[in-house]
Amino acid sequence: MVNDTRKRLLMITPENAEIHRFRKWQFNNFTQVTMPYLAGFVDETRYRITLVDEYNQRIPYGRPFDLVAITVNTPNAMHCYRIAERFRAQGAQVVMGGPHATLCPDEVAQHCDSLVIGEAEDSWPLFLDDFDHGRAQARYQCVCTPSLEGVPIPRRDLVARRQFTKGAVIATRGCPYHCSYCNLKQIYRPEFRTRPVDEVIADIRSMKNRYFVFWDDNFFGDPDYTRQLLTALAPLRRRWAAQVSLDRCADDDLLHLARRAGCVYLFVGLESFSTASLSSVNKGFNHVEQYRPLIQRIHRHGISIQAGVIFGFDTDDHSVFQSTLDACEALGIDGVTVSILTPLPGTRLYDTMQREGRLLSEDWTHFNGKTRVAFQPCRMTPAELYAGFMWFRRRFYSLRSILKRMAISRTNPLQNLCVNLGYRLALACGGVGCFHHEDTKDTKGDFLCCKRKGWQG
Repeated sequence: MVNDTRKRLLMITPENAEIHRFRKWQFNNFTQVTMPYLAGFVDETRYRITLVDEYNQRIPYGRPFDLVAITVNTPNAMHCYRIAERFRAQGAQVVMGGPHATLCPDEVAQHCDSLVIGEAEDSWPLFLDDFDHGRAQARYQCVCTPSLEGVPIPRRDLVARRQFTKGAVIATRGCPYHCSYCNLKQIYRPEFRTRPVDEVIADIRSMKNRYFVFWDDNFFGDPDYTRQLLTALAPLRRRWAAQVSLDRCADDDLLHLARRAGCVYLFVGLESFSTASLSSVNKGFNHVEQYRPLIQRIHRHGISIQAGVIFGFDTDDHSVFQSTLDACEALGIDGVTVSILTPLPGTRLYDTMQREGRLLSEDWTHFNGKTRVAFQPCRMTPAELYAGFMWFRRRFYSLRSILKRMAISRTNPLQNLCVNLGYRLALACGGVGCFHHEDTKDTKGDFLCCKRKGWQG
């Protein structure tokens, strides 16, 4: 047997236990594409790759590795530091990158041997070459805008046990807008970029899956490019979903091409039904009075809507949960991804709340938008905000609401029923969160108050 002299590389997509409890029953979660994508840059004559996603795998602490790569987002940061500590104690070198490494490099650098800051198309291959030759540096930083031309196809063959949800594709990068709670502008270079259409099509053709998602921040960000891509995509007869801004859905031609090319779902960030709330976070390009005609237009093209909804804006009071539920049902919203407003580091929202003394914790685990409230709301307590968030989720995915919304939408009924029942099952099986905060006073009293209001959080 020939001795394998390649360096052993472990690439981890982390997920802490709290978020894992929240997500594990949501069967429609597609694979996080970052690590499979970065694995495509790795020279396998030099490295033997093991890819681990904590969504459905355990980290193999008992196996020896020369290099451990971890992508770090803010709510997983503390968890990632513990992972790194264990592997470094075993003699492995640890390299970290990702959003949190870009936003808080000095902090993250304390927990790893090398740091990749910003976009990684140029710096990640450079680091790998340096490490292989024993000259790895402490920091690598993106200083120019990487092109999406010629990037590798993600290594989906390394993704374990995700047969139906490993299809994630990158076509564009960036977003033309500047919402104050979003950290995209701090993570990516400012230019909105597109990947050559023929390379995107080749990527999609390489997948065995019929269903996939575009992992873009705003798939309609460049409508002319999108039209070219949709025209080339239609003959493949695939089914897909993408994230877009609602204002771009006023274009009937774009929606027609999307449906013809196989679009079944569009994720749109409605966030709020309050004009004041939207304006407060620089999302004034969402016009609440246009929600109904635009959603009806999307439905007429046979495309379902997964709406992003956020609770916790400074204008939100106790009435926001019921009024948002009523609005979603009246519009026939097919599904929602609901979150608690989260002041992520690097954003204007974070800077404002830090300046006002409203941040409740320095533990990044609290900044996940699903199981914790990380700040002091203006018009309710943290516990009331969390209880209202949970009340909305349960009510939205109740059988009564599902049937009411489907009757209005009349779009992809069988698929919508399956998706809604999947979210309902996830809630029943444990995706209910676990609000607690050591700094929140009189939590018991807050919950009793919430129960009197009907929010059985």
